[in-house]
Amino acid sequence: MGETNMTSAVKFSGVSRHFGAVRAVDDVDLDIRQGEFFAMLGPSGSGKTTCLRLIAGFEQPTAGTIEIFGDPTGSVPPYKRAVNTVFQDYALFPHLNVLDNVAYGLMIAGKGKAERHKEAEAALELVALPGYGTRKPSELSGGQRQRVALARALVNKPKVLLLDEPLGALDLKLREQMQEELKDLQRKLGITFVFVTHDQSEALSMADRVAVFNDGAIVQIGSPQDIYYRPQVRFVADFVGSSNVLPPSVVQPLTGRAAFASLRPEAIHIAQSGHPGRVSSVSFLGSATRVTVDLADVRVTVLCPKTQEIPKAGETIHLTWASDDMHLMEDAHG
Repeated sequence: MGETNMTSAVKFSGVSRHFGAVRAVDDVDLDIRQGEFFAMLGPSGSGKTTCLRLIAGFEQPTAGTIEIFGDPTGSVPPYKRAVNTVFQDYALFPHLNVLDNVAYGLMIAGKGKAERHKEAEAALELVALPGYGTRKPSELSGGQRQRVALARALVNKPKVLLLDEPLGALDLKLREQMQEELKDLQRKLGITFVFVTHDQSEALSMADRVAVFNDGAIVQIGSPQDIYYRPQVRFVADFVGSSNVLPPSVVQPLTGRAAFASLRPEAIHIAQSGHPGRVSSVSFLGSATRVTVDLADVRVTVLCPKTQEIPKAGETIHLTWASDDMHLMEDAHG
């Protein structure tokens, strides 16, 4: 990353947000760099959306401080922060046409009609919707409404764009297309994107770095490759990419350490000799076949390429893997 990327766009220092006895966010430290695509990943209720709302100013921290480009947010209201938010439900005004929806923030800021329409047209062009200004939101597809919401958030030229599960309402093919478009847009604009999702493949494919949340805390931050191949705790191994978690009884004879280890399904191979096991189930996935195998001390999932002969349920087979593919985790006994 270049020099500018070492600047903090958003910084959390000991931030908590409690709702009565519920610790929605619990003592979080976080440093999001200028110009990066940063994903907050975790299950429902893990604290990721509350963190996004804290950055936006829709929530106030119970403890700790938040800075945006070095400025403490303190009591700065949402409309005065250098951020804008794209919501999952788009939150478009049904009675306004597309151009006025996009220009709404500029109108609130007091810009004249000609100027705000010109900037709104430019924002629509940016999201590949030129000429759509006269339509109503009800005349658009889900993907087009998502683009309008994006244009509306970008027209105010925020330094940080906050995206709260923005692709959640789209079908799979359109979601994948929009993932690519969002990545391209972020590269083109060079501004910081903070993206909240519960979809691990979405976070891994789009982000420069990922923070994995659980129970109001960040359990790991790293590149998508770090998160996928080098999970630090079992929660990350289980949540991100459905890793096999090998117990110490399997790991210790192979490594000499009584620890849990993560082993990805694609790293396991069917061989003539190795760890014997019985095939529990076989599922065809299209590009590969998922084979579930019961070893002596653990059930593991194997991804077999379509070129390989696939065993049948009930068969006894042998599995092998490289010791380098086993990643030892910190929560050895927890």
